[in-house]
Amino acid sequence: MLVEKGREKNFVVRLKGGDPFVFGRGGEEALYLLENGIEFEIIPGVTSAVSVPAYAGIPVTHRGIATSFAVVTGHEDPEKEESGIDWKKISTAADTLIFLMGMANLPKITAKLIENGRDGKTPAAVIRHGTKFSQRTLITTLENAAADVAKNKIGAPAIFLVGEVVSLHEKLNWFDKKILFGKKILVTRTRTQASKLTKEFENLGAEVVEFPTIKISAPTDNFSAIDAAIKNLKSFDTIIFTSANGVEKFFARLKIFNLDSRALGNLKVAVIGSATANALKKFGVVADVVPEEFRAESLIDALKNSVAGEKILIARAEVARDILPEKLKKFGAEVTVAPVYKTVPAGENAGKIKSLFDAGEVDLVTFTSSSTVENFVAALGEKILSGVKTAVIGPVTGETLKKFGITPDICAEEFTISGLVQAVKHFYAK
Repeated sequence: MLVEKGREKNFVVRLKGGDPFVFGRGGEEALYLLENGIEFEIIPGVTSAVSVPAYAGIPVTHRGIATSFAVVTGHEDPEKEESGIDWKKISTAADTLIFLMGMANLPKITAKLIENGRDGKTPAAVIRHGTKFSQRTLITTLENAAADVAKNKIGAPAIFLVGEVVSLHEKLNWFDKKILFGKKILVTRTRTQASKLTKEFENLGAEVVEFPTIKISAPTDNFSAIDAAIKNLKSFDTIIFTSANGVEKFFARLKIFNLDSRALGNLKVAVIGSATANALKKFGVVADVVPEEFRAESLIDALKNSVAGEKILIARAEVARDILPEKLKKFGAEVTVAPVYKTVPAGENAGKIKSLFDAGEVDLVTFTSSSTVENFVAALGEKILSGVKTAVIGPVTGETLKKFGITPDICAEEFTISGLVQAVKHFYAK
């Protein structure tokens, strides 16, 4: 195929795992290309023989312990009548021995090493799914390795490592010690917004599955209300943003009218939450009012003594709690609510997500808004959360979850993505 595509004058990339020349048969492919007049380049990779032990806290060499290592195939060409491995030499020639693709032949490998002079008490390690969030490390000895692997039901893909360097695993094991290692977390945020939350959890060692239950869409009135408000911005005294989405969609509409942040020059700007305030800063606007508690009730308290007689524009989601505009009206303000977006159900791959729950693989589900709760339940039902931990970004989202008979296990004290991550981190730290 490489030759065929190369002759069509295509630029072909042959992507391999690890290094193409370490049991990757890259040399065979390169020679075949050469025979057929196809030019090629080789880009070195990082072999699993080195990267996987590193993720298990096992250096393949270490001063005073191991000054050499050998990488050996654990799966030879099945058509060969005899092994090409010189067991007599390899068994004791290098301080550290690393076998790739050797799980099926592990009993034979261990027997051959001991038979040819390697001490059966030598520390050994089997590392499955190395560098992945499902990584599993079994520490054993050469003589017990095969039995321990069978007992613990560890299968391929895994590497087998023999040598005194294995004893460093207990001290240098950094990856498995991450606070969320081994946890599978389901993130229900919109696809465009999930990346930050996903990255934060992955940095703490979790495996993250994204299941966007909502997506952002144009409001039902196709922006007619917000466009009308923008045309008369100078008539308003205060503008309120309740979310980062609202900020971004509002400024996108400003751009339609060839306007920018200067259009807000005569307005007092109030927001709910630091995330909303930070979104504003990206457009060069510093909010005048940011309540300490990131919810509508706190913003109401911050504004109640200053809004009488004012005209207030609230740029927000189409469906939201009415407490903010209603309270401001009671305090004497003239309030215009102009939707700049609406959330609609997403829930793609619901069947695949359901299978994860059925298999008991999900440890935690995070919810960042009431919409994510409602659409999750609509897609999968509330019963699927039985026995699974839940985390919410704040009490409002928590109350929505309670309506379905589920009390959240974790509620962020600061109602932001960072606050949610910290709450999850502290929960599992306990």
